This record gives sequence, C-alpha cells and structure tokens, in this order.
Amino acid sequence: MKPIYLDYNATTPIDPRVAQAMLPFIHEHFGNPSSSHAYGAAPRKAVERAREQVAWLLGARPHEIVFTSGGTEANNHAILGAARACRHHGRHLVTSTVEHPAVTEVCSALEREGFRTTAVPVDGTGRVHASAVERALTPETVLVTVMHANNEVGTLNPVDEIADRARRHGILVHTDAAQSIGKIPVRVDELKVDLLTVAGHKLYAPKGIGALYVREGARLEKLIHGAGQERGWRGGTENVILAVGLGEACAIVSESLAAHEAHLRRMRDRLEAGILKLFGDVHIHGSMDFRLPNTSSVGFPGIRANEILSALTGVAASAGAACHSDHVSVSHVLQAMAIPQDLAMGTLRFSVGRPTTEEEIDLALKELAGLDILKPLGLGPTTTR
Repeated sequence: MKPIYLDYNATTPIDPRVAQAMLPFIHEHFGNPSSSHAYGAAPRKAVERAREQVAWLLGARPHEIVFTSGGTEANNHAILGAARACRHHGRHLVTSTVEHPAVTEVCSALEREGFRTTAVPVDGTGRVHASAVERALTPETVLVTVMHANNEVGTLNPVDEIADRARRHGILVHTDAAQSIGKIPVRVDELKVDLLTVAGHKLYAPKGIGALYVREGARLEKLIHGAGQERGWRGGTENVILAVGLGEACAIVSESLAAHEAHLRRMRDRLEAGILKLFGDVHIHGSMDFRLPNTSSVGFPGIRANEILSALTGVAASAGAACHSDHVSVSHVLQAMAIPQDLAMGTLRFSVGRPTTEEEIDLALKELAGLDILKPLGLGPTTTR
C-alpha cells in the first residue's frame, strides 16, 4: 500500500485533464512550431494558446509570458538577466534570508561577477517586511527578488508593498511565485512586479516546464541564445507537449481556484487540529495570518525529524532538517526565523493537495498517534501558535 502523500509542495501529480490535453502532441501533432508548412501549424497554435492560458491566470498579456524549462531557469533568467542588463546603473541586489536555492545560488553567481547582495532578515513567522527591504536599498540597487510564498513554512510575503517601495526608486522587482500559483490568487497587476516565476510541477503540470512573466518594457538580457524562439527571449525549439500541459493546468486553476483554495484549507486545518489534539508540545511554524492554505510546518521538540520520518512509513512528508551521522543541518529558513534548535531539528512539513481526502488526513493522524517515538510529547492542546 502506497504511503499517504502529504508532500505537495515538493511536487504534484499530473492532473488527468492535463495529461489528456498533451496526448495529441505526443501522438499526432509532432511538427516543429517554427515550420511554415502544415505540420507546424497545430503545434504553433497550441503553444500560443498555452501562452494565453498562462497569461490569463496571471493577469498578464500573452507576449509577456516566456516558456522555460521550469522555475529554476525562470529564476536564473529573471535575476541574471535583470542584473546584467542594469549593471551600468549599479551592481547591488536585495533579497531575503529565506529564499529558495534557485534564487540564492543565482545571487552567489552574480557576486562572482562583481555584484553585491543584501539578504534582509525575516521575523519569527518567516515574513519579510517591506520596510526592511526599503532600508536595504542603495543608489546601486538594480533588482529586488523576494519570494511570494515560502516553500517550507508557507508564509506569504507582502510583495505588493515591497514592489511599491522599490518602484519609487526605479528598481526592478522579481518574485518567485512557484509555491503560491494554484493555491491562492496570483495576479501580476496586484503584486506590481516586473518579473514573476512559474513552476509547472507545483500546479499539476509536468516537470520540466515553467514560465517567466516579463513586464513589457522591463530591461532583461537573454539567458539562452539561439534561433529567436519565444519572441527572441529564449532560443531553442519549443517544448510543445509540456507547454500545452502547463497551459491546461493554468486553465484548470483559472476555472476553479476558489474551490481548490477552500479544499486545501479544510484539509490543512483538519490535519493541524488533529496534531494539536494528539500532542501537547508541538509548535506550528510560520504566520497564522499570512500563509498558504495547504502548508503546515510542525516542530516536534526533542526528536529528530529523520527519526520521525523513518517511523512514519505510511505517510510521505518532508523534514525541516537534514540529519547526518554526526550532526543535524537545520534548514536555512528555520534558522532565519530563529526557531529554537530543539524544535527545528524535529520539524516536519506536511503539504496537502487537491487530491487529498479527509480519510487520508485521518489515516495520517492515526499513524502519528501510534508512533512510540512521539508518545513522550503528551496530549494537547497546550501549544502556543
């Protein structure tokens, strides 16, 4: 029997409707979208329709959407492209201490080119404050990149406020929205960003496809050079199959986001209520007011996360700490939030998805209740949130 899957922030299964939409471009419409003959017509039309579907979800215009190989490439293109295009105006970037490696590693690469990065701190809930970002700005700042939602604890950042303050100084703003799209409304006009990252496999599309929103007029250097596909933004023959999949996934979200969000929240709340009832000493990390509807980061004090996961054979979840033979590496997110070491070492991330059922939540709680390793934590609820 397969474990109950509660790790949807890591990746999602492909929605059957997405798979169905892709099939004609696997079996029949194999032509190159750049071909002028009949075989290129259907793939070309499909790519542009997918671009429209992504744009519609984000409140963007189709020509502002660039298909990429995923969220990591989109982040690379946004950060490297913006920084290099603006390097004659300055070589300073502002980010946060809780960003995904697909952002922090890109900033590190730019530092080797002579750029400087300031990572602003977060509060105890993992939230970046717009005022802290503004204080970090200098006359040399050319880009601010702050994630929309944190992948580990689910905390949402005030990207619109951050963008407002950066724009007063003429600074470009990028946000990695890989975790928020498909769970809450994500509109570029409301977030006021110049660049935004989409990762297909986080919203029931295939792995290996993503998109970058590039606001019309934003200065950006190319990342991948070639024959001029994607309106000259990204060379290389378009991945028609995967682009169609991402487009269909975005269309599904556009039609049913409110229902999806409500379902995710019900499943998460059911899980958290059950955990708090079972164990008196646990702590829910992150903001209770500004967070994703599907994510629960739970600290079990005095126990290593890998020990819990090893015993929790019927549930698939993630750890907030990497436990090695001689030491424990707590995630940089929990460190930035100043979570006590005792709690951080025993942190698990549970993330529910659209297919998650009440029965699955109850079975997961039953297994947690039966773990001998958690028995010392006692009965809840006595935790503070």
